[in-house]
This record gives sequence, structure tokens and C-alpha cells, in this order.
Amino acid sequence: MKNFALPKMALRLPLPLAVLVAALLIFVNEAAFQGSKAAIVQISDAQNTRGAINKLLQQMLDAETGQRGYLLTGDERYLKPYNLAMADLNQNLDALRSIISAQPDELAEFALISRNVSRKLDEMDLTIRMRKDGKTDAWKFVLTTDVGKQQMDAIREQGNKLAAISIQRMEQGQAKIHQSLQLSRIGIALMALGGLLIFYRYLKQTQSLFESGKRERDQLDLQVRERTANLAELATHLQNVREDERGHLARELHDELGALLTAAKLDVARLKSRLPPNLPEVLERLAHLTNTLNSGIALKRRIVEDLRPSSLTHLGLVASLEILAREFEERSGLSITTDLEQVELGGAAQLTVYRLVQESLTNIGKYAEASQIVISLKNMESHIIIEVHDNGNGFDVGEVAPNNHGLTGMRHRVEAGGGRLTVTSEKGSGTRIYAVLPKTA
Repeated sequence: MKNFALPKMALRLPLPLAVLVAALLIFVNEAAFQGSKAAIVQISDAQNTRGAINKLLQQMLDAETGQRGYLLTGDERYLKPYNLAMADLNQNLDALRSIISAQPDELAEFALISRNVSRKLDEMDLTIRMRKDGKTDAWKFVLTTDVGKQQMDAIREQGNKLAAISIQRMEQGQAKIHQSLQLSRIGIALMALGGLLIFYRYLKQTQSLFESGKRERDQLDLQVRERTANLAELATHLQNVREDERGHLARELHDELGALLTAAKLDVARLKSRLPPNLPEVLERLAHLTNTLNSGIALKRRIVEDLRPSSLTHLGLVASLEILAREFEERSGLSITTDLEQVELGGAAQLTVYRLVQESLTNIGKYAEASQIVISLKNMESHIIIEVHDNGNGFDVGEVAPNNHGLTGMRHRVEAGGGRLTVTSEKGSGTRIYAVLPKTA
């Protein structure tokens, strides 16, 4: 049992390992997910930054175009794109500041571009007011200077720097996503390998457990067979002892009790012959005593025959079965038909057949409520067949109680002689006792 328990304990080891592998796989996947999520947010912010910068440059270009058109033509329609651009610039700057609020390096560039945008807007607003006030020389002077161009160049340069930083952030986010995917790939591969190793270990432990259990079962089967053989041998021995005791008791009854009853009967006959005939009462008592002694002798003979049928020794098996059937028929009132062939068997085999028929008739008389019985004995080349069949109420063979030792004893007696016993019965259809016994038994 110790060898069986160790693999069973080892079989539990893959479970914690499997839980550990599952936990590691969940951790790796969660880490990859969080990294990818952060990288996606970073890429999205970078794209939004680039979009805001492009929109800012476009708005500055629209505002400058509207300003130049108005200054050159004085047409108020040119101020419409200028006014629209001016209305959206502040919102765009606020949106850009919100996007890059967590990036210190980008905030520094944003401060510069915001300052240059303010200067450019002031410059454009100043020229437009001068144009409206009719200060032609003043706005032309401002327009011909390089101040506006320098401010626009600075805005474009700082916008390009912000765009470059956002591109770098986007590349970093893409690299993080690649690393997360690579980490998930490696983690899944390692977990799959670990799962295969755990499964292989589980199979090895299962095989070890199976082999250990098989050895244990084989050992238990061997013990069961040995115990069964010992019990069968013991039962056979007890059966032989019982038959020997019955034979010894039969001889004692036949010799001792028979001699006593016979001597008593002779003494009664001697007394009767010496009594005068004028004592009718005494003669009647002696006659009754003689009848009683005759009944005792008959009872003794029947008991002796039941214990150890002398007819087996003196008359053979067939004659003994005929006598057994006839006496049972007279006692029970049942109709018995016999079909018995002459066979040559040893003493033990003859006794087995006789006891089988005797036990069958006893069971029929007790339980079957039959009216007809058929007893047959067939002589084959290497074996004999004995069959007892009745037309009684029958029974369910599968419902025979374990404490029904009659059928068990019959079966053991036949199997001890190397034979095979079959009991066939159905409720309402009678019972058939069928036995095959080798002649060498």
C-alpha cells in the first residue's frame, strides 16, 4: 500500500504547477495588454499633436493670406478667412496644450511657438488697423519689413520640431507595441512548452500510478485466488470429514444399535415361546413390543442409509438411485420417472452423484410444490451427465439468498470432483439441476 500511495501523492504535483503556469500566462498577457494600451494612447496623442500643429500652420497661413489680400485690395471680403482663422486659433492652441501637457520637452517648444503666434497675430492686427485708419505708408512699411516672415519661419520651425517630437513619440509607441507583442509571443510559447512538460509529467505519473495500481491489483488477485483455493480446500476437507463421520456413525448404528435391537427382538421371541397361551394380555404386550422393535430396526436402517447408503457399496450407483427415488416417491406421493444408464465411477464420484440427487429431491419436497420429477443419468465417453427436473413453481436464480447453503454445497461438491453444475429455473416453469462430472473424478 505504501508504493501505491507515493505515486498518488506525486500525481497532485502538476496541479500547483499548472496553476503557476496559468498565473504567469495571465500576468504576461496583462502586462502586454497594459503596455500596448499605453503605447496606443501615446501614438494617438502624437497623431493628435501633429494634426493640431498642421491645423495651426494652416490657420496662420489662412490668416496671413487674408491679411495680405485685404491690405493690397482693401476689400473687406478678404478679412473673412482672416477672422475665421483668428477665431479658431485660440481653441487650437488650447487643444494642443492639453495634448502635450504631460510632455515637458514638448511644452517648452509649445511655449515658443505660442509666443511667436501671438507676435504674428499682433503684427497682422496692427497692419489691418493701419489699413482701416488710412495709414497707408505705415502699413506698407510694416509689410515690407522681414518681421512677419521671421515670425512665420519661427512658427514653422517650432511646429516642425513639435511634429518631429510627436513622430518620435509615435515611433516609441510602435516600438512598445512591438515589444508587447514579442513579449506575449515569447510568453505564450514558454507557457505552451511548460504546459506540454507538465502534461508529459502528468502522463508519466499517471502511468506510474497505473502500473503501481496494476501491481497492487495483481497482488490482491493473487491473494484472493490463494484464499479462495484455501477455502475451497477447507470446504472439501470438511465435507470429507463430514462424510467420514457419517460413515463412522452409520457403521456404529448398524453394528452396535443393530445388534442391540436384534438381540432384544430374539429375547422377545424366546419369551413369547415360553409363555402359556392363557395369558392374552401378556402376549398382546409382547406382540406390541415386537412391532416396536421392528419399527426401530426399520428406522435404524433408514438412518444408516441416509448417513451412508450401503447400497452404493453393494448394489452400485444406478440401483441406489432407484431405491432413493422409490422411497422418496412413497414418502412424498410425487410421481418420479427415472432414466438411468449404467456407469462406472469411483466411490467418491458415486457419492457425489448420490448426494446431488438426494439434495435435489429434498429441496423439491420442501419448496417446489411439484407433482412430477424426472431423474436422468447419461453415460458419455469421458464424463457423465446427471439431471433432475421438476414441474414446480420455480424461482429466480439471481435472487437466491447468500445463506442458501443447499445449492452452494451442491455446486462445491460437484466442482470439487472436477465437474460443473448448472441451475436453471423460472417462476412457474420448474427447476432443472444439470451437472457434468468427469469419470476420472
